[in-house]
Amino acid sequence: MIAIGCDHGGFELKQEIMKHLEENNIEYKDFGTYTKDSCDYPVYAKKVAKAILSGECEKGILICGTGIGIGITANKFKGIRAALCHDVFSAQATREHNDANVLTMGERVVGPGLALKIVDTFLTTEFSNDERHINRIRQIEED
Repeated sequence: MIAIGCDHGGFELKQEIMKHLEENNIEYKDFGTYTKDSCDYPVYAKKVAKAILSGECEKGILICGTGIGIGITANKFKGIRAALCHDVFSAQATREHNDANVLTMGERVVGPGLALKIVDTFLTTEFSNDERHINRIRQIEED
């Protein structure tokens, strides 16, 4: 199950991604926002992060205007590794090396065609399980 959320700045891209997920029989849960009305991205980042940490969802996708603020918020939660990706290579690398569990993107930065390729790459790329990457993730999560 994929958790998806956005603010008003990511609303249209979220709609495109949900349609794409449905077409590919990928289950998701929409944590909002549900309109284009101005709203605060931390609300939705927190909902997605909590859904992943609780085990309700495996991975998350968060979208705002740039993908930056919503990712900063998600990364405040221990166990969340949100990665801002505006290209396919970064989406692949962050899954293989960082075992990122949340993809963030900016609707004002990346178009829908590329965004769908990034989503597909993020969702299908497995973590490498290389010892060096496991060690680095351990260091990230240490207090």
